Amino acid sequence: MIKCIVSGCNGKMGGVVTKTAFEDENIEIVAGFDINTEKKYGYDVFAEPMDFKGQADVIIDFSHPAMFDKVLDYAVATKTAVVFCTTGLSDEQKTRMVEESKNTAVFFSANMSLGVNLLMDLVSRAAKILEENFDIEIIEKHHNKKIDAPSGTALAIADTINEALENKKSYVYDRHAVRKQRSKNELGLHAVRGGTIVGEHEVIFAGLDEIIEIKHTAMSKDVFAVGAISAAKFMADKTDGMYSMKDIVN
Repeated sequence: MIKCIVSGCNGKMGGVVTKTAFEDENIEIVAGFDINTEKKYGYDVFAEPMDFKGQADVIIDFSHPAMFDKVLDYAVATKTAVVFCTTGLSDEQKTRMVEESKNTAVFFSANMSLGVNLLMDLVSRAAKILEENFDIEIIEKHHNKKIDAPSGTALAIADTINEALENKKSYVYDRHAVRKQRSKNELGLHAVRGGTIVGEHEVIFAGLDEIIEIKHTAMSKDVFAVGAISAAKFMADKTDGMYSMKDIVN
């Protein structure tokens, strides 16, 4: 049985992760971290991670960037593996994450969906094959309350493609101000915001008289919780180091 702490347990995603974990016979939630210490789900909740004196194999963090340092401090101090699912981390926080992975096992991915990470693997391979003769465009769709555009996942997909192509591509986010033909090295990113769309990412490879589309649609937040639980299981016995969904998908 893998003993797990859920950080951000009383938030929306924390609740979804808790529900998913309760349905998994191989996971036991032993505590939660949250500024709201209400025991919504039966386990003890701590506003300060260091106040938890029990034992755990792994932390799943779906909290807030403001909690990042406290969660990472706890993980390092107790040698507990940690799965960071929180979005909006600063460059400084990501740098610290990599540095502290020398002292404990750290997992981070821009998107916790197994399907999205499989999409990244597929488009990376496709880009290498189709590069010379196909234009590449990324379209992402999210709910009308999402603030950032393009999404972090869309940017991660673009980075995956660009890395596969030796960083030859230039990202283009808006074409309305420049009236000229699309250049060969462009990689277009387009954001749509509306309704309650959970998340949709599509990569279009447009060539001469043929189009290839690779698409992922999230129907609920459950897909991210399933991915987080899979990552927690993967990380429970890992040695110090930096890990990501690539280690699970590949």
